[in-house]
Amino acid sequence: MDTSTGSPPAAGVRRAQVAAMVDHTLLKPEATAEDVAALVAEARGLGVLAVCVSPSALPLAETGDLVVATVCGFPSGKHTSEVKAAEAARAVRDGAHEVDMVIDVGAARAGRWKDVRDDVAAVREAAPAPTVLKVIIESAALDDDAVVGACRVAEEAGADFVKTSTGFHPSGGASEHAVRLMAATVGGRLGVKASGGIRDADAAAAMVAAGATRLGLSASAAVLDGTPA
Repeated sequence: MDTSTGSPPAAGVRRAQVAAMVDHTLLKPEATAEDVAALVAEARGLGVLAVCVSPSALPLAETGDLVVATVCGFPSGKHTSEVKAAEAARAVRDGAHEVDMVIDVGAARAGRWKDVRDDVAAVREAAPAPTVLKVIIESAALDDDAVVGACRVAEEAGADFVKTSTGFHPSGGASEHAVRLMAATVGGRLGVKASGGIRDADAAAAMVAAGATRLGLSASAAVLDGTPA
């Protein structure tokens, strides 16, 4: 089971390379247990790296070699740090290998960097290594300075990845510009997960070219079907 941050594949990516970067994701509030089981089965058939599900869906059955990821403080990030930490700790006990937490985006917009750092640090303490911690900064809702600031404090607090988006914010999901800026800020020390609105092979390839080392996808089959074998 490989949960490393990795590095972007070279230009002209192939299907297997992209599959090895994919978190096959189902976070819709109306998802049923049957939907989650179908997601896991599809993920195994596609040969992707991971599945990402809501914490209430844990523990998962018949995951094989799949990495199991979940979310924390999702999707608003407005939960208290204590609640996020408890949610993360419970998720790890329930079998999660990775936790994608949402920061308080309002705190980031206001430049309250100590509060953002302490929020991430609380979750990191509750879910220590080898659990992989990804920090969702909701990049579409931030200006460039705030994107950089959020990435910096996430790194200072011990995150393993920074992640663009929840996919639920009205401002939008991942963009090439945000991924490029995030990748430049973390300089390969952290992974960069692009998530939100990536629905075809061209969009996925653009995110990889911009510096994404992980892709959060619900349209994994369409992306992989469009990627050369």
